[in-house]
Amino acid sequence: MSSNAVFQVAPRGDREIVMTRVFDAPRELVWAAFTDPEHLKHWWGRGNPMTIEMDARVGGRYRFVEHSPEGDEAFRGEILELVPNEKVVQTFEWEGLPGHIATDTMVMTEEGGKTLVTTTSMFMSQEDRDGMIASGMETGARQSYEALDAYLAKL
Repeated sequence: MSSNAVFQVAPRGDREIVMTRVFDAPRELVWAAFTDPEHLKHWWGRGNPMTIEMDARVGGRYRFVEHSPEGDEAFRGEILELVPNEKVVQTFEWEGLPGHIATDTMVMTEEGGKTLVTTTSMFMSQEDRDGMIASGMETGARQSYEALDAYLAKL
């Protein structure tokens, strides 16, 4: 796990991972980038081509398929709570390891035109959390957030 000035990833307790990242953009724009499929396809999946299905409402579901040179990777979940421009709680499951479902809580705050995104992932077990860490999720998240940063600069 690592940290730098804008991106930090750290385990917490036995079953959580906390990621934080500051984006140089207003919260409403960052929120749109996280919840609108037309924005998501430009940065999620490290900037690789994406197929995005998303029903951004409580009870809605999403499915993201990243098409990379290494092959397709699919992720899915259900939106459990949604407060526009502030918070979303959703499940997260990699289809390559079905049944190992995390609950992600993403909170956005803005100060001085910059948006802090804090995502806390709660796993079903310590083994699931440690497996996620070992999978290289930090590198993938960092690459996706860098792609988001570049995308936001174009908007």
